[in-house]
Amino acid sequence: MDGTDEEFRSLAHRLRDEAGGSAAYEQLITVRDPDELAAVLTRPGQPLWAREIAAFRLGLAGDRRAFEALVLLLNHRDPERCVSAAYALARLGDPRTPKAAAALATNELRVAYALLPVRLLAQLRAPESVPALITVLERRLPVGDPHWRVGVACAEGLGVLGDARARPVLEAARAHPRLAAAAAAALRRLGLRPAGGGRNGAP
Repeated sequence: MDGTDEEFRSLAHRLRDEAGGSAAYEQLITVRDPDELAAVLTRPGQPLWAREIAAFRLGLAGDRRAFEALVLLLNHRDPERCVSAAYALARLGDPRTPKAAAALATNELRVAYALLPVRLLAQLRAPESVPALITVLERRLPVGDPHWRVGVACAEGLGVLGDARARPVLEAARAHPRLAAAAAAALRRLGLRPAGGGRNGAP
């Protein structure tokens, strides 16, 4: 199962030092009983690394008891935890995931941590994906917005999703110096010729 998963091996290596090489770490890495893993998520006083291992392994196994913990990790300030959570959520198959990812992506108070929720929405291809990505990209259009990388991820995701509803916001993003390249590429993926030529009027 997860023992052969490259992302799981990466997570195990990353958390080994955080866990201090403890016996509890070794147990969580190797245990096969999903109930033992789920107990870590509800038992008081468990360190974050233990909860992350348990939630990740349950997520890969399709055990929906991991959902709440993975959603919390998806919005964590540590980007590596977000990456692992997004990977597990994409494989969990929980129908609540798209709505949760959209809520995290569109929460402007947490926009600094929205990059992985945005990328997950594009991967999920759920009904919530396109409206959420359009909303977030619209908010990134003012020049000087510090979260332009989130905007780039939105434009890239909208190109992957290929929904024509994204054309207006992608056209608007072409006027943004940091978003222009990703927006133009997305429009090409949609099979749409960018209106009005390039930013400098070039065809």
